[in-house]
Amino acid sequence: MATQQISSTLPAPALSAAYPMANPGYGKRSAPQQLPRTRDDFSLLPTRERYVAGFVDHLPEGASMSVKQLAKQLPLYGQQAISTALKALSVAGHLRRVRCSVTNASDETRWVFRTFWSRTARDSEWWNAYLAAENNSPDEAPAPEEPRTEPAPEATGVPQQRTPDQAPDAEPSQPPAVEARPAYLALARLGRNDHRLALSADDCTALEALATEWLDRGVSVDYLTSALTAGLPSQVDSPLGFLRRRLTDKMPPRLPTAENPSPGTPAPTRRILMECTDCGRPGQPEALPDGLCRPCRTTHSPESDKGPIPPAEAADVRARMTDLRDLLKTV
Repeated sequence: MATQQISSTLPAPALSAAYPMANPGYGKRSAPQQLPRTRDDFSLLPTRERYVAGFVDHLPEGASMSVKQLAKQLPLYGQQAISTALKALSVAGHLRRVRCSVTNASDETRWVFRTFWSRTARDSEWWNAYLAAENNSPDEAPAPEEPRTEPAPEATGVPQQRTPDQAPDAEPSQPPAVEARPAYLALARLGRNDHRLALSADDCTALEALATEWLDRGVSVDYLTSALTAGLPSQVDSPLGFLRRRLTDKMPPRLPTAENPSPGTPAPTRRILMECTDCGRPGQPEALPDGLCRPCRTTHSPESDKGPIPPAEAADVRARMTDLRDLLKTV
């Protein structure tokens, strides 16, 4: 059945309903300003690259772009062939692999790995300008928002975190609405770590504004928790009153950079590093033309793409070597 798809038109292979999505924040990202899809897309590419490109182009946002997953869905080619095809698609201007640092609500920074895809082929200058604009844009915390593109909520493992965005009629007092509020969560967890500081839901709501003020002044959730739990007396008669006093008396000072921001100061920015499509080596986009590092680009250069020695020439070389060996034996 798979061999029937090899033809001059190479229709895009069918997308399996079970095709895996990447973890939130990872996977395929479509570049902007692409031309409408036509039957002539990728017509100038070799057969294998055209086939892989047609499949990738139909993948949804956030789909897994690992070589292993692509090879599972494209039985015509193995992982090595898929890897080589992606490398060729990068050189042709259709994709770039990047690492992007994102910061969550708790000021924790982590790297996510994405593959930007463009049906319309772009040159290296376009990709560099586009990624520079992405790098200089405000950190919009894309990782928490990503689950909304997932077709199967259970795949993310935290469906309740998406409820506020997907259910606008939910009451603010419902538990899902507080999932993304780090101050409330920090207060609610105090009693689980130490029963002397057990708070009710109403207590957490009453203290949330003070705790949020701490976080707004640049401290982390761990710092807030440590300050509230350090040196506890043997018995706390009123956790609400005790914590309100500590939140008020130990309020940290504002950092100078946060107290007097200069006009027009941009929000924290993402940091983007391009990855070599072939070996995964990270670097600035300008250092990876065609999405390839220098060693991989040298390997891919036309000078190194010479085909194998023709059979007749190879046979002639073997014959000459045999003659040389015979001459050495007679010496």
